[in-house]
Amino acid sequence: MVPLWGPPCGYHLAMPETWTTRRLLQWTAQHFERKGLDAPRLSAEMLLAHVLSVARLKLYMDPDRPASELERAAFRDLVERALSHEPVDYLVGQAPFFSMMLRVTPAVLIPRPSTETAVEHVIQHARRTPGFARPVIADVGTGSGAIAIALAKHIDGAQVIATDISADALDVAKHNAAAHQVEDRITFRAGDLLEPLKGERLHYLVSNPPYIPDDEWDAVAPNVRDHEPTAALRGGADGLDYVRPLIDGAPALLQDPGQLVLEIAASRKADVLRLAGENPSLTNAHVLADHEALPRILVADHL
Repeated sequence: MVPLWGPPCGYHLAMPETWTTRRLLQWTAQHFERKGLDAPRLSAEMLLAHVLSVARLKLYMDPDRPASELERAAFRDLVERALSHEPVDYLVGQAPFFSMMLRVTPAVLIPRPSTETAVEHVIQHARRTPGFARPVIADVGTGSGAIAIALAKHIDGAQVIATDISADALDVAKHNAAAHQVEDRITFRAGDLLEPLKGERLHYLVSNPPYIPDDEWDAVAPNVRDHEPTAALRGGADGLDYVRPLIDGAPALLQDPGQLVLEIAASRKADVLRLAGENPSLTNAHVLADHEALPRILVADHL
């Protein structure tokens, strides 16, 4: 196979032979894997599907389709940016979450499977627990709106308040809510942490706050550290600068019964359980494992 990258010119797709969808995917996935990119095959599929303006499945329905020179040039540009650790989700402008596709921009975090654990917990708890059938839910620091939209879609009658301090993030979340036809059941509010929720009585207070502690920041992958919004990632020296006030302030906003659900740093499980245990208004504090079996989701009841 003729290399798509080669010294001294770097990446060059304008070769005299035909580059089909099959060849582009195979070569790019292998190159991504050699360079250590996450999910190399999926990343290659996402980029090529974006360039061709087709669903990923369509790539495999017409694998021998030849790419035009313009398509190869556009694909080359995206591949080079991905190799510089620019997140593929930002490059294509969307990311999967809970069987949905959401618009994402550098103003918001890219939603991840760990957060789906919190969503799945709330959905199942609401379905099986008396008094939670038509819940009022707050999603604090909504970002792309991933949590708020998934809960509104999957819990009949749920009313969701989605907050964020970033106006740009709220614009992205509003777009996603409209795209998934749940904008009539989500109220968007600007403000810091719990400030926009004053006077509310919630069944669930859910949040994926900034929680990466300072001592773990250097180990964060460069595609995250250098491109996703730092303010939505870093949680201070101990990773609890935002978790702590959420635990302290949740009881005043939760109904009786109600539930606090927070995503946390796996390394801070013991600290978070201690904080929740010290709050006399919270009971049954425990941490759920995410898809990687890491302790990631704090759950505590307000009774």
